[in-house]
This record gives sequence, C-alpha cells and structure tokens, in this order.
Amino acid sequence: MPAIKNFDNTTEALLDLLRSTKEGKTQLPDFQRSWVWNDEQIRSLLASISLSYPVGVVMMLQTGNPDVRFQSRPIEGVTLNNSIQPERLILDGQQRLTSLVQSLLLGKPVITKDARGKNIHRWYYINIVKALDPNFEREEAIVSLPEDKIIRNFRGVIEEDYSTPQKEYENSLFPVAQISDYSDWMTNYNEFWDYDREKVKLFNKFNQEIIKPFEQYQVPVILLRKETPREAVCQVFEKVNTGGVSLTVFELITATFAANEFDLREDWAKREKELKKPQYQVLRNIQNTEFLQAVTLCVTYEKPPVSCKRKDILKLNLQQYEKWANSVTQGFKQAAELLHTQKIFTERDLPYQTQLTALAAILATLGNPVNHAEDNAKLIRWYWCGVFGELYGSAIESRLAKDLQEVVELIKNNGSEPVTIRDANFAPSRLQYLYSRRSAAYKGLSALLLRDGGCDFHTGYPIDTLKNFDLPIDIHHIFPRQWCQKNGIKAELYDSVINKTPLSAKTNRQIGSNPPSIYLAKIQKDTGISEAKMDEILRSHVIDPVALRADDFDAFFQARQKALLERIEKAMGKNLVPVPDESVESIDRDEYDDLDNEDDFPQAS
Repeated sequence: MPAIKNFDNTTEALLDLLRSTKEGKTQLPDFQRSWVWNDEQIRSLLASISLSYPVGVVMMLQTGNPDVRFQSRPIEGVTLNNSIQPERLILDGQQRLTSLVQSLLLGKPVITKDARGKNIHRWYYINIVKALDPNFEREEAIVSLPEDKIIRNFRGVIEEDYSTPQKEYENSLFPVAQISDYSDWMTNYNEFWDYDREKVKLFNKFNQEIIKPFEQYQVPVILLRKETPREAVCQVFEKVNTGGVSLTVFELITATFAANEFDLREDWAKREKELKKPQYQVLRNIQNTEFLQAVTLCVTYEKPPVSCKRKDILKLNLQQYEKWANSVTQGFKQAAELLHTQKIFTERDLPYQTQLTALAAILATLGNPVNHAEDNAKLIRWYWCGVFGELYGSAIESRLAKDLQEVVELIKNNGSEPVTIRDANFAPSRLQYLYSRRSAAYKGLSALLLRDGGCDFHTGYPIDTLKNFDLPIDIHHIFPRQWCQKNGIKAELYDSVINKTPLSAKTNRQIGSNPPSIYLAKIQKDTGISEAKMDEILRSHVIDPVALRADDFDAFFQARQKALLERIEKAMGKNLVPVPDESVESIDRDEYDDLDNEDDFPQAS
C-alpha cells in the first residue's frame, strides 16, 4: 500500500505570493517569532532575487483542519480586517517574506535594524548604473536610505539628498517599492531626461535584466495539506525553523488555544505568580512546559495510555486543560509543602526538577491533600528512592508515566511497590565520590542531615532553625582541607561529602585550619558547652566523637560513611546492594570540579 503524501511541491510567482500575504490570504501562525532580519540581510536578499539566485523554499500549511487550528496573524507591517481568514499559514520563510513584502509592496519605510541592533527605518533602491555594470557586485547596487531619504555625516551635514522623485531620476536610483508597478516611474524618469536616447536605452536594459527577474521569479513552495496532524506540523516547523530560537511546546499550545479565544500565556502568568510565592521557593524554577507535562499526565491517566511525551502534550485540547489546570496547580503547591517537611526548601536544594513534576501530577490525581501518615510515608519513601536511586536523570517521560500510575495505585488501593522503589539502589562505594551539590544524591543527603536534626556546633541549635532566621549556613569540611593536605590525606577523601556537614559561618571561622581536637576544645571553651553536649551535637551529624577528638581521619571517615549509608537505607526503606567498587578515574569529574569553594547548604524559606 503506497504511503499517504501529506504535502505538495510546487512553485509560485514571487509577486503573487507577496500579494497573497499582503491581502491576508497567507498569514503566520501565532507561535511564529517576531521578524528579526537586519538591513544587511534585506539588501542581500534583494540582490539575490535580482540575479535570479535561489533564496530557499517556503513551507506553508493549508488551513481548514478543525484539529489543527492555530491563531493566525499577518506578517509585520500588514494591517488586516479581523474577519479575514487565511487560506494557508507560513511555517518557514517568515523572515524572507516579511522583508520582501515590506520593501516591495507596502510603500512605507521598512522598520529594521542596523549592524549594532539599533532600530532604523529604511527605503530600498537599486542604483541602475551600478546594477548594470559587471564591475560592481550586485549588493553594491542595492541602496538603503533613511526615512527622509537624506544622507548626513556625523555632524548632521547633508551629503546626499534623494528626497524627491526628481532626485531619484537624476541619480538613477530606482525604488524597489515600484517593481510591481514601474510604468509610471519609468514614464516620469524618461520625461525628466527629455527622452534622452541613452537614458531610455539604459532603463530598458535595466527593465530586462533587473525588473523582469523580480516579475518572473518563482519561489519553491512546500504546502502541507490540511490533513496533516498537529504534532507533525509542529515537528516539521521545528526542523525547518531558521529563526535561531527553539520553539517550545508551550508556544505551540498557546497558538492552538488562542484559536478558541483562550490566552494560555495570561493564564500561565497568573498560575506562575501563585506558584512562585515566597512560601513556595522550591517551585521558583518551574517552567510552563513542565506544568503542561503534569497536566498531560493527569489527562492521560484518566484516558490511558498514560504518557507525557511531546506528541501527547500537543494533543491537549482546551477542555482537558481547563479540567486539570487547577488540580495541577494545587498539586505543585502540595508537592512544595511535602518537600519542605523533608528540608528541601529552595529550587537549588531540589535533587531533580523532573521528579517534582511527577510528584505534582501524583498529588493532583489523588485529589484531596494526602494527610494520612501512612500515605505520606509511602510518598516520601518513593521520593527518596527516586533521589538516591538517581532515577530521574534521563529517559524521564516513561518513568513519569509509570510512577504516576504505580504510586497512585500504591496509595489508593495499597498496590504493589512501584518500579522506582523496587529498582532503586545506592551503591555504597558511590558515597565516597560525592563532591559537588550538582549531584542529586549529594543534595538528597544534605537534606537528610537537616531533616534528621543536625545541630550547629557553636550554638547547638538545629541547622534548619538557623536557616529560617536567615543566618549564614554553609556546608564545610569537618577535617579542614589545609590540615588534611599537611597530613597526607587524599583530596578525593577529604573533599568527599563524608567529610562535610552544615555549619554556621561563625563555627567555620573557629574551625579554621585547626585539627578537630583543637577547634572542639576552643568552641567548648568559648560557648560553655560541655563535652557531653558537644558529643551529642556531633552525633546529630552522624560523626563519631571519639574518632574526631583523636584526629583520626581514617576511623572518622569509615564510621561516618557507614552511618550516612544507614541514613540513606532508612530513607529508601530498603537495604543497599553493594556493586563493584568504582575507581576515582571512573567517577564523573563534574562532581569534583569546585574544590576551592565550599558549597552552599540548603536554604530554608
């Protein structure tokens, strides 16, 4: 069975194509970016067409498919009656067509930019003599004049004046805006020169070699038929888009909803403002595309198969969006509240932005806030398995869909363990090689230390309490780097998260480069904290006081590594399975990239 062809290849006369654009028969889908071509690009385009050089294919979409409705708008510079409905939409060729319509058909200066990006108004002319002289490059013959058609030097003194038709004739400057109807200009030009034989001959040659190529120029056109599905149209547009800016699925859906007189941008702006209130700092990086992804998860959960891939988002209709948008908004808020209980306060503390989307969709699908302690415990366990299993770093669309179904089933119907819980594992050898907070597991471990009551060495207050009062808390070395270097400790050991913990800036200054036996004694003396109380504070950071006070790095390191792994096991609700040890060389060096600077610890709201 032959494949169905959803497009036609043809050619169209340039001037006919431009007229259809000026009349509104050809318009832009609303998701197209603004016109951005500059003066040099326009002159180069005009030169190419005058030489009959190819300037690329124009791709269009035939309108009329009720399932592929995009809000349309005329190209910049064209004013239309709102009742005019386009017959086709420009997918590729906007910059070229806009440049040509503005310079050839509108009869007003083109609003463009100079080489420095400054807005300028320009008329375009062809120098007849230079255009016909083979010693000149064609672009040299394309002249760009300011709005008043007068060229001045930097002092404002007039150097060239082409502000009247007579001066155009005198200087043999032909306005490109006359190409589609040049007869009057030609008559006036000949009259100005009193029908001088050489001037008449010159213009006739110009007509044949320059104007005729514009009149006869054929533009290759690919027309996507109206039967083409929406996701195919959007994918085609992205593949051919030469505007230099990636088009987001949000912009495509915005154009689709606009056809139903719904402003998705305005709706998202209101939701974004609500979601990014100070109490929801962990949501500050949420993107509109992530919001749509969560909505799509909920929509497809209701009508399986569950999925949130790009093609699924593009199938969203306005009725589905309006049904789920409020629930998803509430889901993100509930997700922020749950993460706050786990001491994940800000967007910088968040191990995986993508897992936040899954959590919001799960909460939105569950409906009422999850207040039951047992249900919360299930959600929290799933969350930490995703973090320490490092399962949300890639191929996340399928995991989002699977987790939504399985976690909802787990909570609503006491279903079986989700795959994310079942498959999650954190290799014990991995812990030593966590250096940077870029790692999801590193961020997760930092939050666990806060959640489980780590206290400041100097004040004895819980670290998260200090954070709530905006006191400077950073993650710092327990055995100072300088001391470790003097005592032959390898950098991959002393810069590991095993040798780091959250402390106040004041405590860190007292630590300095001193060994633990010295700085602990100093802190105890300055604060009046007893040795027993200090040992209690150290244990809140899962630090062995005996090894620390003895300045025994190896004993401290081994004991804390074991204790941190036990914390991770508790959070994941399962025993960790050893895997073959990884050498330092096999570790991603991105996690060992910032050894000269301490990492900020999570910030509370």
